[in-house]
Amino acid sequence: MTPAFATSSTYLLILNAKKPLGWVVSRQRMAFPTGRVRAARALETGDELLIYATSGCFRNPNRGEGLVMGHATITSKVEAMETPVSFGDRTFHEGCSLRMHGLTSYREGVRLRDLVPNLDVFPNKDAWGGRLRRPFLEMPRKDADLIRRELQPMLKPYQVALPLYLAATA
Repeated sequence: MTPAFATSSTYLLILNAKKPLGWVVSRQRMAFPTGRVRAARALETGDELLIYATSGCFRNPNRGEGLVMGHATITSKVEAMETPVSFGDRTFHEGCSLRMHGLTSYREGVRLRDLVPNLDVFPNKDAWGGRLRRPFLEMPRKDADLIRRELQPMLKPYQVALPLYLAATA
C-alpha cells in the first residue's frame, strides 16, 4: 500500500538512460546536474515521485515507449552529495534520498503517451515530449491521480522487483 499525498507535490521523475535508472532504484537516491540544482532545491521532503523511464532507457528511442515504472517519496532535502556520481561525461554533485514504494516489472509500466490526451501538464498534445527534457516535472493533482490509478495495479513490492532492475541495468 502506498501512502496518501494530500498536501505534498507530485513530480514525474524523468530518467533517460539505463544506468541512471538502475542507480536511482537500487540506491533509493536521485542526483541532479549542476545546471538543475536551483530547480531541484524546490523539491521537499514528502513530495511524491512517479518514476518515468524514457524510451532512451531501453537503448532504442525509436522503438521503445517511455514508461512510468515506479512510485517513491522524497525523504531528504536536496544537498551536496559526499561522493558525486557520474554517468557518461556528466557528474552529479547534488542529490536527495528516496523511499521506493514499488516498481513495475522491468520494461513494463504505464505508457505515458497513451495518457497525454488526458493530462493537463502537456498543453500541446502534439509536442508533449519537449516537456520531458528535464530531470523532473511537477504534475497537477488531477494528472498525478490518473497516472497513480493506472500504475497502482502494476506495482510490485520494491524488494520483489529490485533484482530484475539490478540484472537489467548492470
